[in-house]
Amino acid sequence: MSRRRRIYEGKAKVLYEGPEPGTLIQHFKDDATAFNAKKHQVIEGKGVLNNRISEYLFQHLNDIGVPTHFIRRLNMREQLIREVEIVPLEVVVRNVAAGSLSQRLGIEEGTQLPRSIIEFYYKNDQLNDPMVSEEHVTAFGWATPQEIDDIMALAIRVNDFLTGLFLGIGIRLVDFKMECGRLFENEMMRIIVADEISPDSCRLWDIKSNEKLDKDRFRRDLGGLVEAYTEVAKRLGILMENERPVGAGPVLVKG
Repeated sequence: MSRRRRIYEGKAKVLYEGPEPGTLIQHFKDDATAFNAKKHQVIEGKGVLNNRISEYLFQHLNDIGVPTHFIRRLNMREQLIREVEIVPLEVVVRNVAAGSLSQRLGIEEGTQLPRSIIEFYYKNDQLNDPMVSEEHVTAFGWATPQEIDDIMALAIRVNDFLTGLFLGIGIRLVDFKMECGRLFENEMMRIIVADEISPDSCRLWDIKSNEKLDKDRFRRDLGGLVEAYTEVAKRLGILMENERPVGAGPVLVKG
């Protein structure tokens, strides 16, 4: 690993130079962060679970014709991905009031929204990723009007797919964060889904109990993050009932 050229390191992942031009290797770390990394902890096995869950979701998106950067999983912590130019926006799709939306607008958490809402946040850690409008996005050249249309169309398709998928395994997709990138192929450029989709970037609640199966377990000091992510992986069929991911440490058994 030390011989590979590191391209970028974020809070939860590292990107390395890929084996072929136009590819990168995405490595999932065990770091858990919240509140723009003001809260930080290394949780053994988190990266393994996010890698497996994100692989599953991206592969299914590819299969239904939603373009993504995912090519294939290489090992327990790494994926081969297409190299893209990341659009500096976090795209948040909300189906149910929770988190910052509830705080900003005084809407009780768990309230079903009249319709899905798409929000944009400018990717800038120093500014704490401020929420921005389409006017800001186009005025400052972060994306063109056509790119915004493409991003929103992708967000709607991903939301429709994820909502149905999780509903089928007894999980409510409250909201999720998505990132997009520009993929350059010859003279063509298209917008595709990038980064990851995992319990780190989604709010996932058990339909019956409303138990949180996502990173809010870390944000809100609820504990049991690996157990929650493992539960999501088992419901998706990624892990067998008695299996635990390599490097995930002991899993607490209820009962």
